[in-house]
Amino acid sequence: MSGANFILLINLSVAGLLAASFMAVAFHDAGRAPARWFASSYVLGMAYSAIEFSIPAFTDARLPVVTAFAVFLGATIAFNAGLARKYGVAPPWPAMLFFLLAATIAVYLVQDLPRQSLARMAAYQLPYAVMQFVGLAIVWSSRQRHGRLDRLLMAVLAASVLLFASKPFIAHALGGWGANPQAYLQSSYALVSQSLGTVFALALALLMLAILVREALAEVTCRSETDTLSGLLNRGAFTRQAELAVLGAMRQGVPVALVIADLDHFKSINDSFGHASGDRVIETFAGFLREAAAGHHVAGRLGGEEFAIILPGTNLAAARLFAEGTRSAFGALPIDGLPADNRCTASFGVAELHPGEEIADLMRRADEALYQAKNAGRDCVRISAGPADARVSAGSEANASGRG
Repeated sequence: MSGANFILLINLSVAGLLAASFMAVAFHDAGRAPARWFASSYVLGMAYSAIEFSIPAFTDARLPVVTAFAVFLGATIAFNAGLARKYGVAPPWPAMLFFLLAATIAVYLVQDLPRQSLARMAAYQLPYAVMQFVGLAIVWSSRQRHGRLDRLLMAVLAASVLLFASKPFIAHALGGWGANPQAYLQSSYALVSQSLGTVFALALALLMLAILVREALAEVTCRSETDTLSGLLNRGAFTRQAELAVLGAMRQGVPVALVIADLDHFKSINDSFGHASGDRVIETFAGFLREAAAGHHVAGRLGGEEFAIILPGTNLAAARLFAEGTRSAFGALPIDGLPADNRCTASFGVAELHPGEEIADLMRRADEALYQAKNAGRDCVRISAGPADARVSAGSEANASGRG
């Protein structure tokens, strides 16, 4: 068995393992369409290797050669479809399928040219370069944020484009790709070509597996940190994010404030209108809080009817205004499932981080301010002046509804 034959068998085995790996990812999460496309791509890669391995058995190899070409080009198209699904780009199906048909016809026709003709070799290899370039363009054009793995994937795709574009010249430098299709696997070029194919197939597959696993882990982490009802961070996740915000603010020398809110008379809402209505109140307030917050603010549900939002780059006065605006707007907001004349309100406690404090101190002071707001009649905002001043300042009492 020649070295190229051995590498071809390795390619067949590797393609099978990679196809199985992507199918395992797809079965783990039925919504992972990209994994199914990648699995299809490597199944076609297996078929390509099998056809290549069988070519020496044919007296007239024109049909299996053209078939192998079309199957492998189809594999690159399936891979591009997976990339498009993964990166949220519309796959250029009409262009890719037309290109597959045109390139296959061209390869069929150039079989009549001398085997070592550069035009014949280019007709066979350049379509692969084009499809790899399409894959690169798909990733590049995605609006998704490109991380290190995504940039590395683009680099490998670019290298693959160069590889396929240079293969005719590599073949020429190595003495051609065999006197006939049956002799291809005995040529030095076949050994080099198949070896490089294995390297790039593995590199692309491992990168895509790593990217898919990265996303799966991110989704699991997100689910574990997200409160199901409100869609906000749960208490543990919010505390961790708040700690990071405090550390970041300290490094940058900017203020950071915390607002804690509690829905007023929430138990009476559940008792009077049912828990489904209470859930809608929580969902509505959480949605309002999420929309009111800027992109760098972090909101969470601390538990029950209590919420919090950390405001990096915001001082006490600005945080108080934020709380006032949220209180006023939410108090005027109708809630589905509640009578039209029934309005829900919330009380707010606000505190700004002071030198020497930690997140636990900030949360304690904001909670104390919230307690004062509750005692002041609810539907109002109270602020904590700071650790040196145990008093909780009189905050905004204007527009308070006086619910007790």
